[in-house]
Amino acid sequence: MNWLSNFIRPRIRAVFKKKDSSKDAWLQCPKCDENVFRKDYLEAQRVCPHCDHHGRVGSKERFEALFDEAAYSESELPRAPDDPLKFKDKKKYTDRLKEARAKTQKVDAMAVAQGPIGGVETVVAVQDFAFMGGSMGLAIGAAIVVAAEQAIAERTPLVLFSAAGGARMQEGILSLMQMPKTTVAVEMLRDAGLPYIVVLTDPTTGGVTASYAMLGDINMAEPNALIGFAGPRVIQNTIGEQLPEGFQRAEFLRDHGMVDMVVHRHELKETLARTLRLLLNRNTDAELEVEEATPVDEMEETLVAPEQPAAD
Repeated sequence: MNWLSNFIRPRIRAVFKKKDSSKDAWLQCPKCDENVFRKDYLEAQRVCPHCDHHGRVGSKERFEALFDEAAYSESELPRAPDDPLKFKDKKKYTDRLKEARAKTQKVDAMAVAQGPIGGVETVVAVQDFAFMGGSMGLAIGAAIVVAAEQAIAERTPLVLFSAAGGARMQEGILSLMQMPKTTVAVEMLRDAGLPYIVVLTDPTTGGVTASYAMLGDINMAEPNALIGFAGPRVIQNTIGEQLPEGFQRAEFLRDHGMVDMVVHRHELKETLARTLRLLLNRNTDAELEVEEATPVDEMEETLVAPEQPAAD
């Protein structure tokens, strides 16, 4: 029996394996630097329990947290040309796309799904910052058009979650053409009389902010989300003046009328459901509670005229 290979080596491997698994079980909040148990962090929808920092969420997590009982059907999206301009900087654009797809297991930055939110059938589009910074290109424009057409065909509202660093430079003018294209898609919803709600998440910048992200009938935002066209450092260096603290954050924009409300991620589903029912003139939460609490027999009894007292 070789005691080095059969006894010592497995013990050493077990020690290092335990250390690695312990390390994977924790993560560090990017805002407060506190350690957070990974499982708790994911169950809390990537909200830090120490400082309430809202981490970035992908489309799958967003859909599962948003739709009733995580029941939804994801829409098939058209495949955009991979490299229409044959673009190359330090890497070929096709190589960057391959890396992003391998990392995220997605074809591009936007996903669309349909399902119930608080009982209201809704089409939801989610932009994923993990895919090349959520940058807007041909695929994003095509996805938003599909989402709008699906909402119109199904007579449902459209809720869009924005998260982007701006237009995708590798697609040049073609990426900028998605601004009017998506604006037309939003106008199609308006012509059909259907609600369009945008939830701005961190970050929402560039041409995305200058087009579909700020065209909602109601614009919500997650706490402390960075929202703007150019970044704060670019603006400050351009105008040469000190800018107000947090002037591109969700709370500042709400206080100055550019965002309607800032909603905590844990309250987002309930807020969206209530808002959708109001926009669609459906029953509100209070009305539903009254209807559930009042049996049909009791309601019928109240409609029967009371007997008149006998005359003396």
